Amino acid sequence: MIDWSDYDRGHSRPSEDDRSEARLSLNDAAVAPPLDDVRDAGPMQSGKSPSLGRPEPDLEQITELPANRFSTQQNLFPRDGSASGDPVLDRARQAVDARVSQDFTADKEFDRVTVDQKRMINCRADLNQLVPIKYEWAWQKYNDACANHWMPQEINMQADVVLWNSDNLSEDERLIVKRSLGFFSTADSLVANNLVLAVYRLITNPECRQYLLRQAFEEAIHTHAYQHAVQSMNMDEGELFNMYHEVPSVAHKAEWAINHTRELSDPHFSTGTPETDKALLRNLIAFYCVLEGLFFYCGFAQILSMNRRNKMTGTAEQFQYILRDESMHINFGIDMINQIKLENPHVWDKDMQEIAMQMILEGMLLEIEYAKDTMPRGVLGMNARMMAEYLHFITNRRLVQIGLAERFPKAKNPFPWMSETIDLRKEKNFFETTVTEYQTGGALR
Repeated sequence: MIDWSDYDRGHSRPSEDDRSEARLSLNDAAVAPPLDDVRDAGPMQSGKSPSLGRPEPDLEQITELPANRFSTQQNLFPRDGSASGDPVLDRARQAVDARVSQDFTADKEFDRVTVDQKRMINCRADLNQLVPIKYEWAWQKYNDACANHWMPQEINMQADVVLWNSDNLSEDERLIVKRSLGFFSTADSLVANNLVLAVYRLITNPECRQYLLRQAFEEAIHTHAYQHAVQSMNMDEGELFNMYHEVPSVAHKAEWAINHTRELSDPHFSTGTPETDKALLRNLIAFYCVLEGLFFYCGFAQILSMNRRNKMTGTAEQFQYILRDESMHINFGIDMINQIKLENPHVWDKDMQEIAMQMILEGMLLEIEYAKDTMPRGVLGMNARMMAEYLHFITNRRLVQIGLAERFPKAKNPFPWMSETIDLRKEKNFFETTVTEYQTGGALR
């Protein structure tokens, strides 16, 4: 008989009718007829069960469930320790029994992690322990990034679809849209690969790793956003996603980024010597100060200028969300760079400073060449000369953020509306001041 004595006291006790119905259901399930028997049984009469081609079961004769109903569960853990009949399960049980039967002794070399033991690179403390948190700025940026979550499908692209399929865009404007989507779709993939395959492995601080995981997810969202825009407007995907192979101004930037991050992608690369520590620092400068800190700004300015003219507003909104994310990425990366310099002053020697200066200037010049390619004539209230001055202004900022002198003291921002859009005041990193102006919700405000 079914034993109801162990039924949870917090539930009402089932009636005799309920128990009978349950026994009938289990019995039918145990001896269910072939499908053809069900089809031949004819329509069900109201209030009666179909015959299913066999006599109705006598409920009074049902005293227990079929013996083979739960045979597997009954033999899963035999009480006498005998074999279950499942050789794989038996081997697994033997392995676990051997482990738990041993006397447990704590690792004598184990020490609970203290704040003083945590370092940005070359840390020997347990990386699986998030707390105690040493770099509060890293944890705060992680929380800010989570609060800024968004997805590409949330943005209405209908106006862009109509405009793209009309005659209301000039050829120069169309070139800008395609170049931007083509470059950024590849650039964010390069960023994500470098994060996952190199940077995350070599940064030895748990709270910074927490942000890096969030950043990698955001790079995937950005690539998704470009694909969403391309697909929505029915663009030639092959043309756009292969620009980094086929368009010189795009290919040169992608090649530069790959060359400066390739060394760290070697799974055998590790830090711990002055030379390898400097290699990591070079990668981070190329990654955060150039790839994300310079290579994105011409395209961002061009697309957001279109938005000011009420053109490509859906694509521009995607770019506004992406720019907000990228600004936080840059801030975080520069904080990491400066923290590594503080903890490892030997890596920031005169040679390293000259290398960093040259890398940033190379990136600026490549972005100016990209501006010339995408704006052979004046368009959207800007031209290549104005963009060059804007890039001088951004370059000065990147140099100062990592402790180097400005190279273009007279440079000014020719696009003041860009400062209003991205609010460069929010690009202050931890070593300049504490940032409190970040968005605390998903929507742009």
